[in-house]
Amino acid sequence: MGVSLNPATLLSGQGIDVSSLVNQLLAKNSGQLTEWQTEQYTLQSQATALNSINNDLTSLATAMTALSDPLGAITAQAATSSNSGVLTATAQTTALPGNHSIVVTSLASAGTVYTNELAGGASASILPTGATTGEIDLQIGGATGATHAITITKGSNDTLTTLAKYINGQNLGVNASVVTDANGSRLALVSQNTGEPGALAITSNNTSLSFAGPTGGASAVLTIDGIPYESATNTITGAIPGVTLNLAGSSSGNPVQVMVGPDATQATGAVNNFVAAYNQVINDINQQFTVNTATNSEGPLGSDSSLRQLQASLMADVTYTIPGNRSGNANLSALGISMNDDGTLAVNSTQLSSALSSNPSGFVSFFQNATQTGFADTFHKDLTNLTNPTQGVLTLDLTQNQAQQQNLTTSINSFEARLTAEQTQLTTEFNQVNASLQAYPLLLQEVTATLGTMSSGGSNNTSSSPILTSGL
Repeated sequence: MGVSLNPATLLSGQGIDVSSLVNQLLAKNSGQLTEWQTEQYTLQSQATALNSINNDLTSLATAMTALSDPLGAITAQAATSSNSGVLTATAQTTALPGNHSIVVTSLASAGTVYTNELAGGASASILPTGATTGEIDLQIGGATGATHAITITKGSNDTLTTLAKYINGQNLGVNASVVTDANGSRLALVSQNTGEPGALAITSNNTSLSFAGPTGGASAVLTIDGIPYESATNTITGAIPGVTLNLAGSSSGNPVQVMVGPDATQATGAVNNFVAAYNQVINDINQQFTVNTATNSEGPLGSDSSLRQLQASLMADVTYTIPGNRSGNANLSALGISMNDDGTLAVNSTQLSSALSSNPSGFVSFFQNATQTGFADTFHKDLTNLTNPTQGVLTLDLTQNQAQQQNLTTSINSFEARLTAEQTQLTTEFNQVNASLQAYPLLLQEVTATLGTMSSGGSNNTSSSPILTSGL
């Protein structure tokens, strides 16, 4: 078996080191196991790198969507106000570039009615002496609005506190509250709507309360580019197509300028996000192909042909030139985006901003157009294929990697089971040998003693035992 035994140790009756002998024998058979385990570690390292790059590739696809989406950041419009204290504005993608002059005369207001002060306070009854019921008729929505009868019952809702709670529970479109000061308590009703739809009026009342004249319920009054305009709310949509105005105060006759144009913040942000996501993928790929001077080896995926394929595809996409001259924006370089020696991109912010402000339509058409030949159009299509959940280039690589790992795991588990069985068998056999070897000195002593006795008994007749005598 190629295992050496010490004769001196055996004669001393100490036996043998069974565990050591078994391990020596098994070590000769475990070389394949070590090779498989090394291969499995390599596959696991490759899978980790593939997953990381695949995740970065998905992030790049997301960043590219913002550039290829017709309703995305690249086509976003912004509306800015020269006086945000009077109004602010937001724009949709459908808004047309231009400047608008707006004068706000008054804001839309909510209708309000309130009672006289009740000296008895919020818990005093509002019904006339001896009355058990009463009614307040509240009209909501101006002269043509609906009238709601608020029935008051003694002991139920005949105090300001209980009446306010009752009104709020009727979902009439008003908020009721009780306001108390040193002179007493008042019931206040405030409409939940502004403009005429929120106008309030008390048309009938047979309680001990009296109501002040209604206030509010007026529409916002303004002019837009000199045209008179009224709105029931202070949020105005549709007056300027694609633009929402949010009124905050009166302009005191002074025009407020609203400028509508490309949203430079969103557009440049989307471009910078794309560059950052692209650089992340390229840096990760470069890392796999970079030789470590300490180990003189590349990364786990250094020899992976799929990664080379991905790298070539991305480089082709990023250097794409749009067929024809799109107002001078034929490639990334025209926008101030250049390529570094390592394949990553760098953005000249000043040149990018100038390209957007000087020719907004040309800027957008570089990334996307009706013929789907824009930079983002073509890159997005390629990324869709590269990140396909079943056929993507790295997905296929990962699938093969997982299959190899599974096969190795099965082989390793089977091999380890065989080694365990062999270890058990060898241990049993050597334990039996060891038991015999440990019993050898005692057996030798018994034989020696027997021979001694036989030799002593036959000393007077040595010729009768020639064999034993000569053996001793």
